[in-house]
Amino acid sequence: MKSSEKQVIINQLQEQIDSYDHFYLTDIAGLNAENTSDLRRLCFSQDVKLVVVKNTLLRKALENSNKEAEEIFDALKGNTTVMFSSNGNTPAKLIKDFAKKHKKPVLKAAYVEESIYMGADQLEALIAVKSKNELIADVVALLQSPMKTVLGQLQSGGNIIHGVLDTLKEKE
Repeated sequence: MKSSEKQVIINQLQEQIDSYDHFYLTDIAGLNAENTSDLRRLCFSQDVKLVVVKNTLLRKALENSNKEAEEIFDALKGNTTVMFSSNGNTPAKLIKDFAKKHKKPVLKAAYVEESIYMGADQLEALIAVKSKNELIADVVALLQSPMKTVLGQLQSGGNIIHGVLDTLKEKE
């Protein structure tokens, strides 16, 4: 491969790294063509972009990107496939579900919510990671809860007073 071709690939990878908030490095070596196609279809259906890369080109793209992901360089050994996603935990769930049947893909590293996760043992932690929007929704729900309780009590109190007034009215 010519140097100019490599530079084009590095630039494309860098654009993808910069445009996606989260990416996972996995190993899918050993999957046959049918299983690889199934994985690609599953990724496509869940809005995850799957790209097979050369480690040296990915390293250069990471060095040129806006993300501080130097810790991931240790995972750039052997076969590497990158999963790009806008949602932090979608690829982790996808990896877990697909690996139940096929033993692959194996998580090597991940860059999620500006944090680095290294190794397959981090998969459960990545599944539990909530996105920024999910955290905001949780805070809003917590803030609404006391207000809903107060409103419910005021409404039930109004019904009680109304019932007492109706009873008094009927006695007359």
